[in-house]
Amino acid sequence: MEKIPSFTIDHNKLLRGLYVSRKDSVGSEVVTTFDIRMKEPNREPVMDMAPLHTIEHLGATFLRNDPEWKARIIYFGPMGCRTGNYLLLRGDLESAEIVQLVTRMFEFIRDYVGAVPGTEPEDCGNCLEHNLAMAKWESDKFLNEVLYKLTDDNLNYPQK
Repeated sequence: MEKIPSFTIDHNKLLRGLYVSRKDSVGSEVVTTFDIRMKEPNREPVMDMAPLHTIEHLGATFLRNDPEWKARIIYFGPMGCRTGNYLLLRGDLESAEIVQLVTRMFEFIRDYVGAVPGTEPEDCGNCLEHNLAMAKWESDKFLNEVLYKLTDDNLNYPQK
C-alpha cells in the first residue's frame, strides 16, 4: 500500500511550527491543509486530550467567527497523535499567509475567560473532557516559543 503524503515527512526532524501539509483540488477550488505542530514529534510529551479538546472548541469558534476568514474555514481539529491540529482552508495558500490568523486564534484561546463554547452535554459528545487552564497554558507556550519567533524552519517541512 502507498504511504500517504503526511507519513513521508521525517517526524524526527520536524519542529513545532505552521506547515502546508497538502493541497487538494475539489472541483475548481483548492483546499489547503495546514499542520499546526505544537509539539516536537517523538521528542516532547504530547498534549493531554482535555486541553487539546478545549483548544479545538475555542479555535473552531474563533475561526468560524473571524470576519475575514470565516467563509474559507473548512475544518479545525486535533491530530490523532496529539502533537497539534489540522486547519483546512479554501484557497491555494502558503503558511506565511495565515500566520496572523493562527496567532490571533492562539491569543484568543490564551486570553479566553468564561464557559467554553459547545461543552454542554447536548452540544458535545465528550463534554466532561475539557481543561481551559491547560489549553491556555499550551496556547501561551506555542505563541511565545514558536509563533512569535517563526523562522523558515517553522514554516517549511524539513528536507529528507
